[in-house]
Amino acid sequence: MTAILYPVATNAEQALSRPLGRAARESEARRRAGEAVVFATDPVGPAFATREAALDAYAGRVEDERTGSTPEAEDRYCRLVEQLADGAPRPRPVQPVYADGKRWPEPPKAPRTVWRLTVSYWRIGTAERPLDLPQARQARKSGQDLDADTLRAISRTPLRPTKPQQPLDIGLFETRPPEAPHIVMPDE
Repeated sequence: MTAILYPVATNAEQALSRPLGRAARESEARRRAGEAVVFATDPVGPAFATREAALDAYAGRVEDERTGSTPEAEDRYCRLVEQLADGAPRPRPVQPVYADGKRWPEPPKAPRTVWRLTVSYWRIGTAERPLDLPQARQARKSGQDLDADTLRAISRTPLRPTKPQQPLDIGLFETRPPEAPHIVMPDE
């Protein structure tokens, strides 16, 4: 199986147009960049109203089920994603109504969405970085008054552990044999 060769660049635009090189692993990317790198996935380019329009614009970069064309295995670092359009209201959760023999109300009108190309690449560590925001639970506990854009950015950041993960316990009816302590066996 061929590994994906991700571009090494300072931002997503450069990753598409003129990367410093391509690498499958962080160590290779660090050698190519000559400094620390972090893996990033960022949207790039304009937003398209339909998936078909985006597939036409990025022909050869993403898999197109209409024509059956797919990029080479090492070139699959681009993906089309559907996002809410700017200014489109987020759908709100609905409450059950339990009326007229129905449990749920009529579904709300779907918000307007757009299609964008996202590029996964090795971003050079000294390049521009996204805001290092606190985790949502820490911001909530500290009672910070955050604006909507900051809350949206916090919700889109990956979860980070608050403390190191503890080793897993073994079950009540499991044992570790003395000759192989790395194996957990069922005990009868």
